Amino acid sequence: MEKILMKGNEALAEGAMRAGCRFYAGYPITPQNEVPEYMAAKMADRGGAFVQAESETAAINMIYGSAATGTRAMTSSSSPGISLKQEGISYIAGADLPCLIANVMRGGPGLGNIAAAQGDYFQATRGGGHGDYRTFVLAPNSVEEMGNFPKLAYDLSEKYRIPAMILADGILGQMMEGMSFNFDPVDVKTLKQPDWAIGGSSKTRKKRDVLSYFLKDGELEISVLNRAERYKKVEKEVVMFEERYTENAEVIVVAYGLSSRAALAGVEEARKAGVKAGLFRPITLWPFPYKRLCELAQKTKAVLCVEMSLGQLIVDVKLAVNGKVPVCLHSRVGGAAPLGEDIAAAIKSALSGGTEQLTPHITSCEGGK
Repeated sequence: MEKILMKGNEALAEGAMRAGCRFYAGYPITPQNEVPEYMAAKMADRGGAFVQAESETAAINMIYGSAATGTRAMTSSSSPGISLKQEGISYIAGADLPCLIANVMRGGPGLGNIAAAQGDYFQATRGGGHGDYRTFVLAPNSVEEMGNFPKLAYDLSEKYRIPAMILADGILGQMMEGMSFNFDPVDVKTLKQPDWAIGGSSKTRKKRDVLSYFLKDGELEISVLNRAERYKKVEKEVVMFEERYTENAEVIVVAYGLSSRAALAGVEEARKAGVKAGLFRPITLWPFPYKRLCELAQKTKAVLCVEMSLGQLIVDVKLAVNGKVPVCLHSRVGGAAPLGEDIAAAIKSALSGGTEQLTPHITSCEGGK
């Protein structure tokens, strides 16, 4: 495969177009602006349409309309912009429409800053908008995964009719690495219009409605419960993760995205010092790999969660570990990134059962059995 040097945001945009995206609507916000810039420059040449909407709200509703026709549609933004899109995302989920949403996270809350952060974990993995719904959440940790995850996202989204989100961060979006695309460009002419989609001639078929409101008594409850059954199926069939050095690990470090790269450096530094540490990286944040992490926790002495937020990923880690061993948190916030040497120190602290306070970041530990 050809190796090329690309920026994360540009790899994301190119990967989406290679995966068959032919409609993009968005609104500028740092640190993801290279995505709409790349789409604006390239989409017309691929036979698609690029729209810079007047707002984030307008953009997500354009995605609703495009996705309803069966077109592979995409929008992207960063944390505050994704918040503005949440109503539309809920509508898209309620209408069972496949689409791709990318969030290149920045520091918050509020306007925050334009540095990398992971404070949108709850928003992404718990639906984020009103009502009972989920979205696929894929967490890349390299430029190569930024470029290859759009194809995976579209395939999953269309198979299960659930919106898919790629959850990255400002550093992954801005950094440059050598990467290869692991799939051939999709020929959109081979993509058949789904039997639920609107558009085209309706003279030879029944009327099709794509909507998210149900006004008859009990109708909405049935719709929500049917969707919940689909979510259960997804949780059994679609779980992705990576393990490093977990075979004999006494401490399991759990991290995703950019944090997982620093966590791997910390694990390797700890192992050089004689501490048996391993890395568990969830790739699907929803569905979360609870079962495998639970299995690993039963063979270890402690679990350390590393994240660029005050403690959001750790909620799912604790659910997976289920009190088997202590779960500790090493946290950087406000756009600060974790460092390998600090994670190595936190690994040693977690193994010894101590609670270590590091400024400005945090390592704290809650006991298990």
